[in-house]
Amino acid sequence: MWSVVKSVLAALLGVQSNQKREEDFSSGRPAAYLVTGVLITLLFVLVLVFLAMFAAR
Repeated sequence: MWSVVKSVLAALLGVQSNQKREEDFSSGRPAAYLVTGVLITLLFVLVLVFLAMFAAR
């Protein structure tokens, strides 16, 4: 699971190598990457909302 999280984070930051991307696509488990990507994106949005609410005080 950590490899999926690291891969999703690298892809979101735009620093994932082409070789790693090809390995991810050939792993045959796209649902794990999809769910992890959605969860990390939601977590990122929640952190931004929290920071905005904190800054508005």
